[in-house]
Amino acid sequence: MNGTILRTEQLQAFYVLDIFGTRKVIKAVNGVNLEIRENEVYGIAGESGCGKSTLLKALYGAIDPPLRLMGGKVYYRINGKDVDIFSLRPDEIKGLRWEYISYVPQGSMSVLNPVIKVKETYRDFLESHVRGKTKDEIFEIAKEHIRALGLPLTVLEAYPHQLSGGMRQRVTIALAALLKPRIIIADEPTTALDVVVQRGVIQLLKGIQENLGNTIILVTHDMGVQANVADRIGIMYAGQIVEEATAGEIFGNPLHPYTRYLINSLPRFGDKGMRESVPGSPPSLANPPSGCPFHPRCPYAYQICTERMPDFFEPVAYHKVACWLMGES
Repeated sequence: MNGTILRTEQLQAFYVLDIFGTRKVIKAVNGVNLEIRENEVYGIAGESGCGKSTLLKALYGAIDPPLRLMGGKVYYRINGKDVDIFSLRPDEIKGLRWEYISYVPQGSMSVLNPVIKVKETYRDFLESHVRGKTKDEIFEIAKEHIRALGLPLTVLEAYPHQLSGGMRQRVTIALAALLKPRIIIADEPTTALDVVVQRGVIQLLKGIQENLGNTIILVTHDMGVQANVADRIGIMYAGQIVEEATAGEIFGNPLHPYTRYLINSLPRFGDKGMRESVPGSPPSLANPPSGCPFHPRCPYAYQICTERMPDFFEPVAYHKVACWLMGES
């Protein structure tokens, strides 16, 4: 089993808002423990609004108002030692980005400057990270990288608006991989893309991971994408991880009621019947329920579910689930 490259301890990241003089706290990430390994694709899945994107920001060290780190640790494994990134100065955290860990945000246009050609974005990026190279030499690095990933060199001469949404996303992913980081974080990289284009984007991500031997942390609510690319999956609900296992276990033997609903809602070939979605609505992260946050929507809830959040049970090796159904109350 590969070693741990990133881990968290009781990570809490809340949005603290002042709305017309009233303080509101959104508990987007609320006590998350993760151990992510070298050379794996770790998927994070769950409904919209469960805290997935905020968790990625915290893992990346991008804690900016109104988002605040409220507790816990994020450790990177660097040169054989665990480094708590929030013990570092902001400039030290910035120095780790792109070369150690890079980030593919939702929407390529938040990365690509719409008024300059793609080659200028690549050139500016490389000039800020690669020393001792001329502009021509830097451009050759960019061209070789694009060529190695199987993308047409014509994309470098295009403005972002001249590229399709899928190609813009590929260009953004290629930029994130340019300095060969050990970890790539991808936040909903296939959002708003059709199925065929999604496949090309996912194949590019998987190809980068296999070629570099690095780690990819992939957030998407699309369970079909997770099934095709993830090695392990963490299921997130109301700011917490409620189940974690290999992709095969998650899809073949889902244990948490919430995970079962996610799996059962997927379409199946030859099955024209109605799919069963998760009952009810997600809770407010400003006022989450007591106990297990899923209990108001769970048809199997015990009294203890309303009172206490369970620790992880591990009924199968490397398959963890936070649910009282798996243990005695």
